[in-house]
Amino acid sequence: MKLLVVLGEGGHTTELLNLVELLGDRYQYHYIVSQEDNLSAERITRSGAIDIVKRPRGKSTGVVAAGIKTLLVAAQAIRISWRVRPTAILSTGPAITVPVSLIGKLLGAKIIFVETGSRVSRLSLTGRIMYPWADLFFVQWPQLKKDLSKAIYAGRLI
Repeated sequence: MKLLVVLGEGGHTTELLNLVELLGDRYQYHYIVSQEDNLSAERITRSGAIDIVKRPRGKSTGVVAAGIKTLLVAAQAIRISWRVRPTAILSTGPAITVPVSLIGKLLGAKIIFVETGSRVSRLSLTGRIMYPWADLFFVQWPQLKKDLSKAIYAGRLI
């Protein structure tokens, strides 16, 4: 089973790499890292190829620029997903998750989304976008589950 793991910066990467460690060696991993993220790739302990994509939005990115960057990431995601043919896409919610996951879903991959543990009472923007699309949607706080019928509470990753 091939897992395409979408890493983010900081806590997103910490949580997701903890999950990858829990999953162990029974999967074939392939990683996607944002071009601006120079630390996540160094923290990977389970081997797998790494692809680098642009970040669709940043703190000062305008709406038009973010839209153009998102289309660019989608184009990169088509190339990566076509080549890798992942069984599932696994993410904790960085911005690159949305175009990568939706393209992967169109090509037949399942989406496994884990809302970041820093979201205690409300979903992140990425979480709100991914909730209807995810095949499995995990939350790390029990109070998030009560309003989300398909969410799965499975505890904390850190």
